[in-house]
Parts: sequence; C-alpha cells; structure tokens
Amino acid sequence: MKKFTVLDLLSLDLKEHNALDLVCIGGRPGLSNEIRIPDLNRPGLALGGFYDKFGFDRIQIFGRGETAFIRKLASEDKTETIDEIFKRDIPCVIFTHGLDPTDDFRRIAEGADCPILQTDLPSSEFSSRLMRALSNIFAPHEMIHGVLVEVFGIGVIILGDSGVGKSEAALELVERGHRLVADDAVDISCVAGNILLGAGANRALGHHMEIRGLGIINVTHLFGVGSIRDSKQIQLIVELEQWDSNKEYDRIGAEERTRDILGVSIPYLQVPVKPGRNVPIIIETAAMNERLKKMGYFSAREFNQSVLKWLESEHARSAYFQNNGLLHRDVRSEIDQDEA
Repeated sequence: MKKFTVLDLLSLDLKEHNALDLVCIGGRPGLSNEIRIPDLNRPGLALGGFYDKFGFDRIQIFGRGETAFIRKLASEDKTETIDEIFKRDIPCVIFTHGLDPTDDFRRIAEGADCPILQTDLPSSEFSSRLMRALSNIFAPHEMIHGVLVEVFGIGVIILGDSGVGKSEAALELVERGHRLVADDAVDISCVAGNILLGAGANRALGHHMEIRGLGIINVTHLFGVGSIRDSKQIQLIVELEQWDSNKEYDRIGAEERTRDILGVSIPYLQVPVKPGRNVPIIIETAAMNERLKKMGYFSAREFNQSVLKWLESEHARSAYFQNNGLLHRDVRSEIDQDEA
C-alpha cells in the first residue's frame, strides 16, 4: 500500500453518510505526516498525565470532554501534560462538534508540526465514519484481470483468458438490465476480514468497456446511470474457458467449489464456451442459483436426495414383489401336493 498522509485524509471524496466534513484549522506544515495505523485514540488519560500504553501513533480525537479538560488546564496555566503529549510523533489531532482548541494547545501542536483538524460531526458518529474509511483504505488489496457485474443483486466476477468473451458476456448482461462495476481490471479489497469488495482499478476512466471490433464504449452514456455502480461485494466467481472435448465438466454441481482471493473463499464455477452456448443466460442462472443457496435451497443436493429416495423406494418395491412372488409360488405348490 502506498503512503497515506493527513492530506490524503482531508482529500477523501466521501459522500452522504460516509462524509467526514474535515477542515484544517492549524499545523498545515504537518499535513504530510503519514498515518500508519487504521485506529483512533481518545487522549483523556494522557492529558491527565498517565502515558502508559498511550496510543500516540494513532489519530487523536478530541471531543467535548477532552476539549473541556484542555480549557481547564489553560485556565490554570498548566500545559505540562500537553507539552509531554506532543513530544511524541502524533500524526494529527481532530476536534469534533465544531470545537476549537485553546491558544496554548494550538501553539504547542503547531510547534510539533502536528496538523489540527476539525469536524462538525459528533464524536461517536465521526469515529464510526472514520473507522469505516480507514478500514477500506488499509484493507489488503489485489488486482485481478476480469469483469465485475451485479446480476440479480449478486456480485459476479467473470474471469478467463484474453479473448474468451468476458466483456461481450458482461455487455449482454448490461443490455439485459444488470449493472457493470468494472471492466478489464478489478481492484479487490478485503474488508472486515471476510468481505471482498470490488471496484474499478482506475476511477478516472469511469465505466468504459473494450469490445474487440468495436473499440471503447461508455456504458453510462449508452445504457444510462442505472446500468453501473461504483463497487460491489464479490459473491460468485465465473471462469470462462474454451470448450475442451477431452475434459470432464461438472454436470450435477452437488459439490460446491470455491476459490480463495485474499484468504476469503468464494463460490467458483467453470463455464466452457463454444458456439451455441448462451453464456450470459448461464451466468444469470448461476447468480439466481447462488441466491437460492444463500436462502438455504441447494438444487443439486436436493436432486441427489430425491434420486436416492427414489432408488431406495424402487429397491424396496422390487424386494417386496419378489418376496410376495416366492411366497405365492410356495403356497400354490403346497396346495397342489395336498390335492394330489
């Protein structure tokens, strides 16, 4: 991961319920300070003079309690603990609720090249938003060559060799009302340890697709804004490959196959491609089948169980008729002997 600085934090383009509403109110020379740990710290104990286990290497949040305390220190002309705090390499401090630091605090922080940021958000709301943003930024990333589409609410990443028809299949899916997330290069991040979030590797290029023989097309302009989305959780992997007549392909699907990406197992399907096969419909059906599985209905396993029940009942029926036939012949033989 590249270096992430306080200036990068200020420059985050987050919207609506994710917006941080941050502004810099002091210490601008320190905006190049690097943020190394995706965590926060409330420095109440440090302000009181207790520095054991002080998380100085994290972003420091000053809410109403901490701000009231530094104002009390300023009124009593006691700044020793503040001086001691800024002797450590603090990336930045953030005041919530639109609060301002005292003049002494500002002077000491700027002397240590520590940026002072401010937000109008309450401490709890701001902390949850900032933690979400940091978890996404510091999440493990991997770049994969493929196409990511949303089909019936399922995030499907289409993989395969160059020229196998990934973009063409995705284009047909978009034309059928589904949504494109990324074409050619998909940036995948592991969020919260078990969620794979996919997005376009280059946001500046937007939602464009490369179709051989046609060139670059803008999906947004051709199909409208309802045909795209910026990111989507990856829930199914479909790999396209040229049909190999010597290869045995799965025809029942009773055993669920998975593939690991960034340590997360994702359901995996291998779809052979040849003339006459409608790959987009196969992908649509696979997405709907995956939704059924998440609802607790596994079609292939139910089919297997039905076949086993049928075989068991057929075997029992045959055994019943066979035993009854033997019994009938034995009784008839005894009757014939008595008549003789």
